[in-house]
Amino acid sequence: MKSVAVLASLLVGAFLCAAQAAPPPTPSSLTGEVLETRKVDSYTYLLLKTSTGEIWAAVPSAAVSKGARVTIARPMMMENFESKTLNKKFDKIVFGQLVDPNAKPTSPHGAASAGTATTPAPVAKVAKATGPDARTVAEVFKGKSTLKDKTVTVRAQVVKVSLGILGKNWLHVQDGSGSAADGTNDIVVTTKSEAAIGDIVTAKGKVRTDVDVGSGYTYAVMIDDAAVAK
Repeated sequence: MKSVAVLASLLVGAFLCAAQAAPPPTPSSLTGEVLETRKVDSYTYLLLKTSTGEIWAAVPSAAVSKGARVTIARPMMMENFESKTLNKKFDKIVFGQLVDPNAKPTSPHGAASAGTATTPAPVAKVAKATGPDARTVAEVFKGKSTLKDKTVTVRAQVVKVSLGILGKNWLHVQDGSGSAADGTNDIVVTTKSEAAIGDIVTAKGKVRTDVDVGSGYTYAVMIDDAAVAK
């Protein structure tokens, strides 16, 4: 009985240590005052002063002034990230999307104006790619089980860009097919190529399903390691 009690005590201790070591859940947004900005192609780096301290963040190119108070939606934390463009290594940095890219400077009394989420206009119908593996965005979602690990070609418009995350660029593309209500109108494409919001591109890559990249980011379907041409 004594050995059982000792074993139970050790297990409880191990559980408590694991719980204390576990990282905190990723917040749905991050808000802070801009202390410094650095701009590179397609990206803006922001040093933010938040309620828990200072942290660097990276967002798609935006005109943000020092002293602005901004909110970053769905932040993804990365550690030991090196920006070759800036020739700088960040111990910790957050990647995400500005809720309000036209953020205003903080008022003299410290009150921040409320951010307004911007909603892009619906993408007009984009002509479908040609070839035996050509699919629309909606067709990739609908046929994801049979298309898993197979190559598809999608022609669509880029509506969101996140550069240099996990060694790839992440593009959200839409072609006018699918439904915004169930999310089948927008698919993620990972690529080494670069593209800007508004570009019409042809992406050829492999279909991946049930992808979990950590920090709460999961994708029912995506197109991975794609060759992207404009």
